Amino acid sequence: MSGTSRTPRGKGAKAGTPGPARGRGREPRGPSAWFTRLEDPSLRGAQINYYVVLGTTLALTFMGLIMVLSSSSVEAIARNKSAFGDFSRQSMWAILGVAAMVGMQMLPLRALKKLAWPALGGAALLLMAVLAFGTEIYGNKNWIYIGSFSIQPSEFAKVALALWGAWVVERKANLMDQWKHAVIPLLVPFGLLVVGLVLLGHDLGTALILLLILAVVMFVGGAKARLFVLAGLLGVVGILVMVLVAPNRMGRILAWLGIACGDLNDYCYQAQQGLFALASGGWFGVGLGQSRQKWSHIPEAQNDFIFAVLGEELGLLGTIFVIVLYAMLAVAMYRIAVRTGTIFGRVAISGIMAWLIGQAFINIGMVTGLLPVIGVPLPFISSGGSALLAAFLGVGVVLSFAREQRVRLQPAGTPRGLAALLARARAKR
Repeated sequence: MSGTSRTPRGKGAKAGTPGPARGRGREPRGPSAWFTRLEDPSLRGAQINYYVVLGTTLALTFMGLIMVLSSSSVEAIARNKSAFGDFSRQSMWAILGVAAMVGMQMLPLRALKKLAWPALGGAALLLMAVLAFGTEIYGNKNWIYIGSFSIQPSEFAKVALALWGAWVVERKANLMDQWKHAVIPLLVPFGLLVVGLVLLGHDLGTALILLLILAVVMFVGGAKARLFVLAGLLGVVGILVMVLVAPNRMGRILAWLGIACGDLNDYCYQAQQGLFALASGGWFGVGLGQSRQKWSHIPEAQNDFIFAVLGEELGLLGTIFVIVLYAMLAVAMYRIAVRTGTIFGRVAISGIMAWLIGQAFINIGMVTGLLPVIGVPLPFISSGGSALLAAFLGVGVVLSFAREQRVRLQPAGTPRGLAALLARARAKR
């Protein structure tokens, strides 16, 4: 290997390795002390991390099912369809997602590494199939229909890119400070190939999420800061070009800036109706199922703008509760990432956290008017089977590392799995 080596960001001494003795007054203070308590390397901390990730995921999914039923039933009835149609499909995907999450969390580290290349290759092939055989909806060519079901391969590309990026960074851990090793093959050719295939389907929102995953993977892996400055400048230029050549994107940007919105044109209409819904919700909301904006005022209310319906029906307190759940999920994922003993685990968890939490706050920013409408769903809550299943797969990867940390810290001979449940049941008698 040529060049100087550098430890990836966040890679310190292994847990339990004694460090230099601290004298009086050398204990961490301020933010350092807060982060030390936040990481909590104990067995109890590992158990809390596992159950917080699991609990918040299930809570968000449960809220999503309720809101999908509430937001989709009215328009379904207007189209002479079952009011429970979208809810039934979303419930089926949720059950499938929970099963996939349980399966993923049982995989050992070596199995996750072996999945890296097949996952990326499969995602790329599916994205190519979308361009050849996919269906275009609202200007985006993202879906492949199989009978009455549809899948969106770009959602699975997110978890594939996080796993594959972590595999590459681990192989190049001591070379990531060199720009050519940080860029090849993370960006060129494979990363940008996946992003390019999504852009060919005209889905700028999903492409930005994929770029966010790549950026976090490279940052945690140890790429130099000036590389991000250059990439950021090129990204801004690229986004400007894509906005200028697409009237649909230009219209959304102008709507976000408040230009030409006096006549409530199509680009301003959805965003303004979302704000009307949030405003009418007040502190406590108008009541579950009582939204007025979902009566064909907000287009596709069960998808990208479901947060607006949630705010109208459950009020400001309901939206804050959802934001707190995402914040708890982020903190627990951070704690799992800093405790894992491998570069692969740290980078993979960071990429998945950037995807789920970043996408959640982009969606919330979009609905509240802080960001332009770019069409990304709210993880676990918006209607969409592919997005929900992919999110559960990502959480399953995180839980795999959380479970390994729990097992590693448990005393030898401690019952696990079904044996542990039986032991606790006997103890209660």
